[in-house]
Amino acid sequence: MRIMVSADMEGATGVTWTDDVVPGTEQWQRFRRLFTGDVNATIAGLCDAGAGDVLVNEAHSSQRNLLLEDLDPRARMLTGRHKPLSMMEGIDSGVDGVVFLGYHAGAGCDGVLSHTYLPNQITGVWLDGVPASEGRLNAALAAEYGVPVLVVSGDDKTVEEARDYAPDAALVAVKECVSRYAAICSPPSVTAALLTEAAAQGMKRAGRVERVTGAHRVEVEFDASHLAQAAAVVPTVEQTGVRTVGFDAPDMTEAMKAFKVVTAIADGAVQGKYG
Repeated sequence: MRIMVSADMEGATGVTWTDDVVPGTEQWQRFRRLFTGDVNATIAGLCDAGAGDVLVNEAHSSQRNLLLEDLDPRARMLTGRHKPLSMMEGIDSGVDGVVFLGYHAGAGCDGVLSHTYLPNQITGVWLDGVPASEGRLNAALAAEYGVPVLVVSGDDKTVEEARDYAPDAALVAVKECVSRYAAICSPPSVTAALLTEAAAQGMKRAGRVERVTGAHRVEVEFDASHLAQAAAVVPTVEQTGVRTVGFDAPDMTEAMKAFKVVTAIADGAVQGKYG
């Protein structure tokens, strides 16, 4: 069995605020070790339960956060930018299951460091009319390739949403959200055991499943009108309101590629403190 781990950082053990996940800070250096520990605990559970090949795709920010020198040698790591499918690069390579590790709640929702792709410029994303976090978007992409979501970890808000988009996945809440920048956190020794157990449980569902194909519509709401105006220059993207854009795509792969372009254009239109 070949398993992919999509590893984000905001939902990792102990992470609660900006400096914990921004490359170059002292706190980031500290939490790189905890993040790598979460990944290794997950790899242990996957491999102990029969995974023969584990590919860890770095999914956070610069996508150069995990410590390769400390990675469990039973896994390989896909690190660095830029990747056509970003957080889900490798989902099209015949994997038998995917783990969403260290995920977080979506933009406009309650949750530790909640956002969708951009740190704060996006206030809402909808997939086919349903509010969508990165987890929901990525689960739809996995479904298009016939890959089941085996595990979702993050804060309790992340787990709560995952019950809807990945109802059969093993779920791990490594912390309880108090606010966007505060949480009740379990120590690494506790979360490691939970992640290892969940990964082993998730392996019971590993294996190719029927693909879910079809067209999709994505809508994005920004916190300022000029970001919607900037995004609307992308072909197929229309401005649907003062701060909103929407677009249709023939499949989820194309939808995610277009979403990446929309967020990149909007991010480039941000001007200092005024956004």
